[in-house]
Amino acid sequence: MNRLAEDLDYILAHTEPLWDDLRGQRLFITGGTGFFGCWLLESFAWANDRLGLDANAVVLTRNPGEFQRKAPHLVSHPAIDLYLGDVQDFAFPAGHFSHVIHAAAEVGAASQGDAARILDTIVGGTRRTLEFAGYCQAEKLLLVSSGAVYGRQSAELSHVSEAYFCAPDVMDPRSAYGEGKRVAELLSTIYGGIYGFEVKVARCFSFVGPYMPLNAHFAIGNFVRDGLQGGPIRICGEGTSERSYLYAADLVIWLWTILLRGKSNYPYNVGSEKGIAIRSLAHLVSEAFGFASDILVREGTVESLSASRYVPNVERAMLDLELRCEIDIVQSIQKSIVWFSGNHSFGSGVK
Repeated sequence: MNRLAEDLDYILAHTEPLWDDLRGQRLFITGGTGFFGCWLLESFAWANDRLGLDANAVVLTRNPGEFQRKAPHLVSHPAIDLYLGDVQDFAFPAGHFSHVIHAAAEVGAASQGDAARILDTIVGGTRRTLEFAGYCQAEKLLLVSSGAVYGRQSAELSHVSEAYFCAPDVMDPRSAYGEGKRVAELLSTIYGGIYGFEVKVARCFSFVGPYMPLNAHFAIGNFVRDGLQGGPIRICGEGTSERSYLYAADLVIWLWTILLRGKSNYPYNVGSEKGIAIRSLAHLVSEAFGFASDILVREGTVESLSASRYVPNVERAMLDLELRCEIDIVQSIQKSIVWFSGNHSFGSGVK
């Protein structure tokens, strides 16, 4: 039994009219073994089986064995094929692919040491994927971009919209991720014009749910990890920065809708508009685990590049595509804890 069945039924109920576009089609997906990618594959396989789509997804991966251990049910699904290669130089698989989803990226604020690698991977991987989209005569490409393209959100701005024409600080190596995503968007527009495929851009903010990384630099994943290990919940910094979190099931509804119904060369912010301070978020996670007062704050830690406030305005997606944030943050945390607690690959033994 798929432990995400309730979420997958929810996704299908909100996307069922879209799937006819993929009937009998082939998709090529980069980043398909990560957080976003696993949800895309889970929902794709679920819709494929229940609607008889006869569609196929080819998933680029550098490590099929690791993905086999992580999600064996996806690896063995007849509609999903793994394709060995690196996003920067993979050999092109043969045949026509109607849709390409580029979700691969090096994530996070870059230090002085790895900034060049992050930038090279994002730009080189995007260029290679776009070349493939032209080669395979794709009709539509979804670029999974980031709210990091806006740079540091002004303290006076409660929500950042697609019309916020600001940028990362190019004098700061931690801008490598955001600047790389800016270049990725520009390259996608250029290549789409050359080869004639539609370019759909999803500027993604912060998310929570099964498959999220627990040992990266994302606060909510770290808090859940701490809880799974018995606490305490540890806050790096003063905890005053604000984020907003969209549940993964809502996220994937948004991504499929943007790919299949969104306007070309017209970016959409993806996320929740309900901001929450990191310290308050830690208390919510702690309460969900049942040890509400067990929180440690490591003040004096350097804040991340996007500190202060990182909350999107999603009016464009809500008005144009009728998308909504249905699952609130408390439900999102509870559902995530249940999944991680019962999943041997990610559960309470996580280090």
